[in-house]
Amino acid sequence: MRPALRRIWGMMYRHLALYRRSWPRLLELAYWPTLQMCIWGFTASFFAARTGNPGAVLAGGLLGAVLLWEVALRSQMGVAISFLEEIWSRNLGHVFVSPLRPWELVAALVGMSVLRMTAGVLPAVLLAWALYAFNLFALGPVLILFAVNLMVMGWSVSLGVVSLILRHGAGAEALAWSVLFGLTPFSAVFYPVAVLPAWLQPVALVLPSAHVFEGMRAAIATGAIDWNHLAWAAGLNLLWLAGAALLFAWQFRVARTRGALLSIGE
Repeated sequence: MRPALRRIWGMMYRHLALYRRSWPRLLELAYWPTLQMCIWGFTASFFAARTGNPGAVLAGGLLGAVLLWEVALRSQMGVAISFLEEIWSRNLGHVFVSPLRPWELVAALVGMSVLRMTAGVLPAVLLAWALYAFNLFALGPVLILFAVNLMVMGWSVSLGVVSLILRHGAGAEALAWSVLFGLTPFSAVFYPVAVLPAWLQPVALVLPSAHVFEGMRAAIATGAIDWNHLAWAAGLNLLWLAGAALLFAWQFRVARTRGALLSIGE
């Protein structure tokens, strides 16, 4: 195994070891996605029962939106919380006196994000199938493109959050839970972009998530794939990720110069 891969795996194993004998940590991964699915699943069932076939399409769109938005949320929180674990354990300084490079840390955090997201969202997907007969995988291979775009957006937001934590310390920790939730109204998760006021629609269309959910609703309603929305989501994600990576690299360099890597969280 190449040295870089060995260091990345070492960081991932350090976090995986936390879950090995801690059932509360494992339970927490699936708790919120499952709870969200129960709440919105019953709401979708109510709409479907009241309005018949149009309601069934609406219910499918609602359940699909809940599950895919959890992909973005769990991906973002997977990176941010794994980074916060290093701060809470006063381990950040120890990590960077090792040969570990910043990009290797980010790669390890992204790897943990994928594992945490899968462990959190998969039970909710199975619950949607068992309780509400909604099969997310019926969307077909395009589901992978939707999920990847939402994961990349989550990683971009989380790198921005990590950058703010490096800059402002523990006072910015709350952003790990709140930033992406704050983007929910503009991401067109549960309704089309056209529902928003005209002056807010350009703001929504700058978010990759809005294009993903517009494409998802089209796929559920008509079975057709809107490649235009997917192309916009991918292009915007490249810009978001590049900007977040530059911000992280800058704030990491500043934090190392100030000695904040040793004192952050105290």
